[in-house]
Amino acid sequence: MTAKRAEPRHDGGTELFPRMQSDGFEQVVFCTDRTTSLRAIIALHDLRLGPALGGTRFYAYPTEEYALTDALNLARAMTYKAALADLPLGGGKAVILGNPSTDKTPALLQAYGTFVDRLNGNYITTVDSGTSAEDMDVIRKTTRHVVGVTEANGGSGDPSPMTALGVAEGIRACSKFVFGSADLAGKRVAIQGLGHVGRPLAKRLRELGASLVVADTNRANLERATNELGAEVVDSKEIFAIKCDILAPCALGGVINAETIKKLKCRILAGAANNQLASEEIGRELHAREIVYAPDFAINAGGLIQMGLETDNFDWTKVETKTRNIFNTITKILEISQKEKRPTSDVAVQLAEKRLDSAPRKTRKS
Repeated sequence: MTAKRAEPRHDGGTELFPRMQSDGFEQVVFCTDRTTSLRAIIALHDLRLGPALGGTRFYAYPTEEYALTDALNLARAMTYKAALADLPLGGGKAVILGNPSTDKTPALLQAYGTFVDRLNGNYITTVDSGTSAEDMDVIRKTTRHVVGVTEANGGSGDPSPMTALGVAEGIRACSKFVFGSADLAGKRVAIQGLGHVGRPLAKRLRELGASLVVADTNRANLERATNELGAEVVDSKEIFAIKCDILAPCALGGVINAETIKKLKCRILAGAANNQLASEEIGRELHAREIVYAPDFAINAGGLIQMGLETDNFDWTKVETKTRNIFNTITKILEISQKEKRPTSDVAVQLAEKRLDSAPRKTRKS
């Protein structure tokens, strides 16, 4: 069955221990530093396959409860992402509460790195929304448990293009399943969000022959997509109602919800955003409406693959080959869904949990 998503509460209570136990979390760490005003949460979900690897998200959350919920949901998705990508990694995620444009300082990042280091390698951090490879360079001054540093400092660089490659391969798999061909020539793709992954994904899809409809809150991103890719621009509120072959959410999570699902006019839902579905019920409704959904943690694993292989005799060919295998992973999920008449979201979770259950328990570092 689909993994349950934690929902923000509004009564002042988090009931954290029951939530952790029901969803299989091992550890949640709350970090504060008076000198830098750091406020961070590190969530470790499942370490049966290995240490947790997950990005550090720097975001101005409206409440602490929303920050905690995001950390929990993202960490659990990372567990399933690593499992489906056949990586020796567990699932974790960190969030830093604040505005990255005004609150992020080297001192704060180094203070955060100290907390990462105290987890003794059970959590390995990397880039995410609001953080960059340059930020990882700073964090590495206080911990070695970080990947995604700049190439100048021995890292593999920005993982976004590899994530985009995996998403494109997953879209091709969906196209073959729905339309009988992986060829995207002539297919209309609507992309919500032209950020770190949305931009390279749009470029790759255009090179594959797709026509693009795009929405983003950044005007410069829209102008670039129009001038360089010939994309049609629509308002962010309209993108979900656009008639298209493929809708690719590439911004924040929870965008496919009780309201937006009513507007969908696509045959395929396949994008880079994490936790695209607001609830497990949405996955079932997509299945009932015969909209083919590529589970986000299965299709967007390219960046994790790059980061996960960064310290293991890094080889770009190996990374690209493993990322392109996302085509086969998505195909398998779609075929099982069709055969068993179950939502793809449920199938993907079951496949991930099957690998987790069959793995020998890793001894945690201490």
